[in-house]
Amino acid sequence: MKFIRFAVNSTVSTGVLTDKGIREIKGNLFGDWEYTDHSFSLNEVKLLAPLEPNQIIGIGANYVSNVEDLPSELPEIPVFFFKPTSSVIGPEEEIVIPTGIDQVKFESELAIVIGKEAKNVPESEVLDYVFGYTVGNDVTAPQFFHQDGHWTIGKSFDTFTPLGPVIETELDPFNVKVEAKLNDSEKQNSATELMIIPIRRMISYLTSVMTLKPGDVILTGSPVGAELVSAGDVIECEIKEIGTLRNTFVTARKSVKSH
Repeated sequence: MKFIRFAVNSTVSTGVLTDKGIREIKGNLFGDWEYTDHSFSLNEVKLLAPLEPNQIIGIGANYVSNVEDLPSELPEIPVFFFKPTSSVIGPEEEIVIPTGIDQVKFESELAIVIGKEAKNVPESEVLDYVFGYTVGNDVTAPQFFHQDGHWTIGKSFDTFTPLGPVIETELDPFNVKVEAKLNDSEKQNSATELMIIPIRRMISYLTSVMTLKPGDVILTGSPVGAELVSAGDVIECEIKEIGTLRNTFVTARKSVKSH
């Protein structure tokens, strides 16, 4: 199923995307829900990020260029970081380049949506706790990375976590490619088998540290090929089985002080 979140006028709803359009649902996305009597066509609605995450966890530097480059031993402690939920935007929304810099970096990623509470889950059972998958763009301003290696500020600006267009619940995450086109030119195209920390290991490790809850989003890393972009550039992050997440970069608007 493809779950979608959308607005009609000022009313925000959740629905299921079908070949015939959107069927609205009500209830708990991760629990009991049912269809309403309302249906919409895509051209009637504004698409939003497909969920409001509980929390967002990213993993750093998680892809190699070729299978032969995968390490024989995995890192003992993977590099994880948090992104604020206030950084989430949806398809076609603008990514704002912060004041004081001219460029930021796009990072197309497979995003995992957790569906039920998970603590100390063995790798063999990890997928039982996954609700579905979406496309994420882990926008980054490396100019704001701290010299001691802290990434938080450079990952945290408003608009720095586009998600969408849908949550796909029927996906084989081990058999998809993570792609990105910048101004229609391909920049990223890697199979998820090129991940250094595989999905099962990633989630199992996180559950050994913290309790994951429904609505948590895990960004699984970005393939080789991410690069700096400027205002006016258009990025399309795509996983064909999920869809395309398209956003345009803009310069931060200067605030006008009233007298």
